[in-house]
Amino acid sequence: MKLRQWTLMAALGLCAATSAWAVDYKVGQIEIDDAWVRATAPGQPNGAGYMEIDNDAKTADRLVSVTSDAAERVELHTVQTENGVARMRHLPDGIPVPADGEVKLAPGGYHVMFLKLKQPFTEGAEVPATLKFEHAGEVAVKFKVMPIGHNAGHGMHMKH
Repeated sequence: MKLRQWTLMAALGLCAATSAWAVDYKVGQIEIDDAWVRATAPGQPNGAGYMEIDNDAKTADRLVSVTSDAAERVELHTVQTENGVARMRHLPDGIPVPADGEVKLAPGGYHVMFLKLKQPFTEGAEVPATLKFEHAGEVAVKFKVMPIGHNAGHGMHMKH
């Protein structure tokens, strides 16, 4: 009986921890889930942010910009492979969000670049930012700072 109680308590604790990490934000028909950045190493000038964006609207939207006091400049980027070399590319027109669809910002793909950080991203902290969508408008979010190696392992060598 005690083993069954312990298993139930552990499962409930895991569910609570998982749902506490997934902070949701909403603006119009756009929902933002799991916004995170990696902690930065000493002297690292830039950081990247990731999230999932769901659009429940019947029309497409676009993430046009991100602003944050955590960096001198924030840009939207993607990763493109040319001649076997992955390179980050600035997306001045933003990131399209399909109607009744989603887009994932993840390592090796779309991401938010925080350029010239004003201070390092420290594990456990939060990085405030404002996302601006073409149609839905603006929403304030907080990127959770995860460990340096979080969700790594894509094996890509990128040149900025």
